[in-house]
This record gives sequence, C-alpha cells and structure tokens, in this order.
Amino acid sequence: MTDHRELRAGDRDRERVAELLRVAVAEGRITLEELHERVDRAYAARTLGDLDGVVADLPVPGVPARPAPSEVGGGLELHTVGGRVEQAGRWTVPAYISARAGRWGKARIDFTRADCPHREVVLDVEITSWFGDIVVVVPRGWRVRDEDVVRRRLGAVHNHPPVPLAADGVTVRLTGYVQTGDVWVRYRRPPA
Repeated sequence: MTDHRELRAGDRDRERVAELLRVAVAEGRITLEELHERVDRAYAARTLGDLDGVVADLPVPGVPARPAPSEVGGGLELHTVGGRVEQAGRWTVPAYISARAGRWGKARIDFTRADCPHREVVLDVEITSWFGDIVVVVPRGWRVRDEDVVRRRLGAVHNHPPVPLAADGVTVRLTGYVQTGDVWVRYRRPPA
C-alpha cells in the first residue's frame, strides 16, 4: 500500500489547502506574509504530503474544542496513525470513547458483544487523513446520531439505520470531525 503522502496532488486538493490558509489569516493564525508564502507552496505541491506540510500546524476551522477523557469520567482511546486498532468481543463500554485515524489508519469499534451500562455513549471521532477510516458496528435496535460531526473537505459519515429502532436501545452520539476519510456505521444482529 502506498503512503498517502506520496500520492499526486490535484488542483482541487491545492484549492482546498489555499482556502484553509485564507481562513487562517482571517482568524489571525498566520500573517499575510505567511499566507503568500504558504499559498505559493500549496500551488507548487506535487504530492498530498507536500500539502499536509503546508497546513500541519493549523487547526481545522469550525471544529469545537473536545473534552479530554479525564473530563468525562475516564474513557477509551482508540488512536492510530497508519495502522489498525480495534475494540471488539466482550468488553464494558465506557460513557466516552475517542477514536482517531490518521494517514492509512483504520479504527474499528464493535459493540455487538459489549456490555453497555449507559443509555448514551459519546464517540468522539477524528479523521484527518485522506485514507483514514473509522468503522462503528452496533447491534440492531441501537441508535447512532451523527449530526454533531463536523464534515470538512472530503469527509463523510455513512449511517443508514434500519427501521424500526428499539425504544430502549442505547444511543451512540458521534461528535468530532472528519476532515477527509470516512466513518462507516454498520447495524448487525447481536450474536446468539
């Protein structure tokens, strides 16, 4: 598998980075001088890695501050940069989960055999890579709400719940942001 940083950048990729830079100067994060220098670098970029380097020190605009797991009574962190991380099988679900996937990272959270003592679970997602993915597998009857996820660039959340949802099912509330990459929500029958 080729690292995304080695892939050739296209004109749309360069335009997206230039727009992020214009927002950064409007917010006072970079000076006009830096804007001109970075825009020149963006338009001269040959690869996605070159573009990543132009905006690596800038936050994604419009993304709200996120709580640390310690602020919400502990939690589970599933973070990867280029590898795979998974939580599956028998486990006890905390009230807060943080899942991050960078570069070629893949994170998978499978709730189908988990014990969940909560009516609502917050799953904070972050995908900042062109080819990052987070897969969320829940039992049928659970709800996954994704309206609190900020979608940027080419980021997407694929969530098509089957009908009807159980009135007493657990709600997984997705928060965070998907700059690029995808969050995939799967509804499965729990194992017998």
